[in-house]
Amino acid sequence: MSIPIKQRKIWIGKYLIAVAALHTIAAFLLFGPVLLGMLERGVFNTVNRDPLRSAATWFLLFGGPFLLLGMAINSLERKPDFTEAPMLGLGLLLCCIFAVILMPTSGFWLAMPAAIALMNIRVNQGQAA
Repeated sequence: MSIPIKQRKIWIGKYLIAVAALHTIAAFLLFGPVLLGMLERGVFNTVNRDPLRSAATWFLLFGGPFLLLGMAINSLERKPDFTEAPMLGLGLLLCCIFAVILMPTSGFWLAMPAAIALMNIRVNQGQAA
Protein backbone atom coordinates (compact mmCIF):
# COMPACT_ATOMS: atom_id res chain seq x y z
CA MET A 1 0.00 0.00 0.00
CA SER A 2 1.49 3.33 -1.00
CA ILE A 3 1.25 6.48 1.08
CA PRO A 4 0.25 9.63 -0.83
CA ILE A 5 3.12 12.10 -1.14
CA LYS A 6 1.27 14.68 0.96
CA GLN A 7 1.07 12.20 3.85
CA ARG A 8 4.69 11.05 3.60
CA LYS A 9 6.99 12.73 6.08
CA ILE A 10 9.87 14.50 4.36
CA TRP A 11 12.81 14.16 6.74
CA ILE A 12 15.52 11.88 5.37
CA GLY A 13 17.44 14.49 3.37
CA LYS A 14 17.27 17.04 6.18
CA TYR A 15 18.45 14.38 8.62
CA LEU A 16 21.50 13.57 6.45
CA ILE A 17 22.27 17.29 6.09
CA ALA A 18 22.22 17.59 9.89
CA VAL A 19 24.49 14.52 10.24
CA ALA A 20 26.90 16.06 7.72
CA ALA A 21 26.94 19.35 9.61
CA LEU A 22 27.54 17.60 12.94
CA HIS A 23 30.28 15.49 11.36
CA THR A 24 32.07 18.57 10.06
CA ILE A 25 31.78 20.37 13.41
CA ALA A 26 33.08 17.24 15.17
CA ALA A 27 36.05 17.17 12.78
CA PHE A 28 37.09 20.63 13.92
CA LEU A 29 36.52 19.79 17.59
CA LEU A 30 38.36 16.46 17.48
CA PHE A 31 41.13 17.36 15.05
CA GLY A 32 41.41 21.13 15.44
CA PRO A 33 45.11 21.21 16.35
CA VAL A 34 45.97 18.74 13.57
CA LEU A 35 44.02 20.72 10.96
CA LEU A 36 45.54 23.98 12.21
CA GLY A 37 49.01 22.48 11.90
CA MET A 38 48.26 21.50 8.30
CA LEU A 39 47.02 25.01 7.60
CA GLU A 40 50.18 26.51 9.13
CA ARG A 41 52.28 24.31 6.85
CA GLY A 42 50.50 25.67 3.76
CA VAL A 43 47.93 22.83 3.29
CA PHE A 44 49.47 21.48 0.05
CA ASN A 45 50.97 18.00 0.57
CA THR A 46 50.67 18.19 4.36
CA VAL A 47 49.08 14.77 4.90
CA ASN A 48 51.96 12.62 3.60
CA ARG A 49 52.03 9.38 5.59
CA ASP A 50 50.91 10.80 8.90
CA PRO A 51 48.01 8.61 10.09
CA LEU A 52 46.57 11.33 12.33
CA ARG A 53 46.54 13.85 9.49
CA SER A 54 44.99 11.22 7.21
CA ALA A 55 42.25 10.55 9.76
CA ALA A 56 41.62 14.28 10.22
CA THR A 57 41.44 14.82 6.45
CA TRP A 58 39.02 11.95 5.82
CA PHE A 59 36.92 12.90 8.81
CA LEU A 60 36.62 16.49 7.60
CA LEU A 61 36.10 15.66 3.94
CA PHE A 62 33.42 13.01 4.48
CA GLY A 63 30.94 15.66 5.61
CA GLY A 64 30.90 17.14 2.08
CA PRO A 65 29.60 14.08 0.23
CA PHE A 66 27.03 13.45 2.96
CA LEU A 67 25.87 17.06 2.67
CA LEU A 68 25.45 16.66 -1.09
CA LEU A 69 23.65 13.34 -0.65
CA GLY A 70 21.32 14.92 1.90
CA MET A 71 20.59 17.82 -0.42
CA ALA A 72 19.81 15.48 -3.32
CA ILE A 73 17.59 13.24 -1.20
CA ASN A 74 15.82 16.28 0.24
CA SER A 75 14.82 17.23 -3.30
CA LEU A 76 14.00 13.68 -4.44
CA GLU A 77 11.82 12.94 -1.39
CA ARG A 78 9.27 15.42 -2.66
CA LYS A 79 8.78 13.52 -5.91
CA PRO A 80 5.84 11.10 -5.94
CA ASP A 81 7.86 8.78 -8.19
CA PHE A 82 11.07 8.51 -6.15
CA THR A 83 11.70 5.04 -7.58
CA GLU A 84 15.41 5.14 -6.75
CA ALA A 85 14.80 5.37 -3.00
CA PRO A 86 14.96 1.65 -2.08
CA MET A 87 18.16 1.00 -4.06
CA LEU A 88 19.74 4.21 -2.78
CA GLY A 89 18.80 3.17 0.74
CA LEU A 90 20.24 -0.31 0.25
CA GLY A 91 23.50 1.13 -1.09
CA LEU A 92 23.75 3.53 1.82
CA LEU A 93 22.97 0.78 4.31
CA LEU A 94 25.63 -1.54 2.85
CA CYS A 95 28.17 1.30 2.95
CA CYS A 96 27.28 1.97 6.59
CA ILE A 97 27.48 -1.71 7.56
CA PHE A 98 30.91 -2.05 5.94
CA ALA A 99 32.12 1.15 7.62
CA VAL A 100 30.79 0.04 11.03
CA ILE A 101 32.58 -3.30 10.66
CA LEU A 102 35.82 -1.43 9.99
CA MET A 103 35.19 1.34 12.55
CA PRO A 104 32.53 0.44 15.13
CA THR A 105 33.00 3.72 17.02
CA SER A 106 32.31 5.84 13.94
CA GLY A 107 29.36 8.05 13.13
CA PHE A 108 28.14 5.73 10.38
CA TRP A 109 25.52 4.46 12.81
CA LEU A 110 23.81 7.83 12.38
CA ALA A 111 23.18 7.24 8.66
CA MET A 112 21.52 3.85 9.15
CA PRO A 113 18.05 5.22 10.07
CA ALA A 114 18.05 7.27 6.86
CA ALA A 115 19.12 4.24 4.82
CA ILE A 116 16.38 2.07 6.29
CA ALA A 117 13.80 4.82 5.77
CA LEU A 118 14.83 5.15 2.12
CA MET A 119 14.44 1.41 1.65
CA ASN A 120 10.87 1.68 2.96
CA ILE A 121 9.69 4.49 0.66
CA ARG A 122 6.95 3.22 -1.61
CA VAL A 123 6.35 4.79 -4.97
CA ASN A 124 3.01 6.50 -5.50
CA GLN A 125 1.76 5.52 -8.91
CA GLY A 126 -0.09 8.24 -10.79
CA GLN A 127 -0.36 10.78 -7.98
CA ALA A 128 0.61 14.40 -8.41
CA ALA A 129 2.88 16.16 -5.93
